[in-house]
Amino acid sequence: MNDRALALLPPGLRDLLPPEAEIEAAAIEAMAAVFAAHGYERVKPPLLEFEESLLGGAGASTAEVAFRLMDPVSHRMLALRADITPQVARIAAVRLARAPRPLRLCYSGQVLRVRGTDLRGARQMSQAGIELIGSDCAEADAEVIAVAAEALAALGVPAVSFDLTLPTLVDELLAPLALAPAREQALRHAIDRKDAAEVAALAGPLADTLDELLHAAGPADRALEALAAANLPPAARALADRLAATVAAVRARDPAIRLTADPLEFRGFRYHRGVAFTIFSAAVADELGRGGAYRAGEEPATGVSLYPDAALAAAAPRPPRPRVFVPAGTPPAEAAALRQQGFATVLGLDPVADAVAEARRLGCSHVAVGASARPIEE
Repeated sequence: MNDRALALLPPGLRDLLPPEAEIEAAAIEAMAAVFAAHGYERVKPPLLEFEESLLGGAGASTAEVAFRLMDPVSHRMLALRADITPQVARIAAVRLARAPRPLRLCYSGQVLRVRGTDLRGARQMSQAGIELIGSDCAEADAEVIAVAAEALAALGVPAVSFDLTLPTLVDELLAPLALAPAREQALRHAIDRKDAAEVAALAGPLADTLDELLHAAGPADRALEALAAANLPPAARALADRLAATVAAVRARDPAIRLTADPLEFRGFRYHRGVAFTIFSAAVADELGRGGAYRAGEEPATGVSLYPDAALAAAAPRPPRPRVFVPAGTPPAEAAALRQQGFATVLGLDPVADAVAEARRLGCSHVAVGASARPIEE
């Protein structure tokens, strides 16, 4: 097999090479530092779990995109995680069932999916996130949003906005109509496509309300005004009130966070309830993360998963760590001093006639002169 064939990878998968791999790892650690500073403790779930465990509960919503394989040891079906949040929910419900609530957990790791999305074609990606488990209040929503905003700010991501949604609002609005299944499916499809004409033709007595909410997408205040004026059934009114409370709590915590809202948006992982959100930046078309409220077993929870690769694409380029060539025979203490200064030391294993040429060949920007680093002139 030739080298070109060996380099071929399945669609949606790729190698991450230097210096991008180091930059992404540093970005994940910068996010983790923000999480830890807010009291979130790290957990590390496995890549694989038994199918019935990983794809049960909140994980059921990822069943369609999860890879499966037979375990040759247990002879049971395993599934590869497509999202880490359901695993953290399992840990909270089982392994940390007696830990004080609210429970604050954070994580980072790789996920793998059978197929990508329209916005994210990658099938393998990094996730880093937090889960706040055991509290059901607007302040919990606000904390998760504020911590996510701070983590993205730590990477220098500009113009971040949180698009708030109510994933179950459509369910609550359509329930009293008792529509025939085919008509309800068609109506949901029209709402998803934001097809106002088709919605008006299918929604009957709910047409005016749905039309107002369809056109309310945008700045959060406009959506809140439309929801406040709408004639909503009790369960839908409770969702609208929770959205208003969450917006107020976020602004009380950090007025600079930009909030938009789309009341009738319901795409994403189906385990979200209450207030959910998608994170965007004006710098890229890709979404930076998703989050919101859900059930962790029998407990209320809210969390967010951030996508470091998308965040780095939106942020200003992060320079790699400067590399300094250290000629063979340099005392170890001098190389150690250079590392303390923030350099990556590339040690020469054999004497060379031209240290500058060797430094260039090895991709170094500096040459060691004693315990100092001399820049290489271009």
